[in-house]
Amino acid sequence: MERINSQIAPNAIGPYCHGTKIGNLIFTSGQIPLDSVTDTLVTETRQATRLVLKNLLSIVEAGGGKLETIAKVDIFVKSLEEYAALNEEYAAFFGEHKPARVITQVSDLPANATMEMAMVALSIE
Repeated sequence: MERINSQIAPNAIGPYCHGTKIGNLIFTSGQIPLDSVTDTLVTETRQATRLVLKNLLSIVEAGGGKLETIAKVDIFVKSLEEYAALNEEYAAFFGEHKPARVITQVSDLPANATMEMAMVALSIE
């Protein structure tokens, strides 16, 4: 098992790495919409969705994958009221690529974030 760390994604806020790679499988840790440049939590749904997906892709790329090799995305949100806005940003990010997905409403998330996502992808290296 190999640890993966991205130079783009924010530092982990707990005892874990950004992701792990086992063979050609990449598993990311959950990412909340924490801006690594300003160290602030983004709460607006569209911006938060774009930021989390960008950070997750940076982890996938650090593990040797790319957007088209993302196989699954797990999404946890505190409210499904912003489902349409999240879906629009998600669709724009992935374009024609359609990975499997789970979305679950939860009661709370780390740092009082509004969402958290994780991915499974394939390494092409």
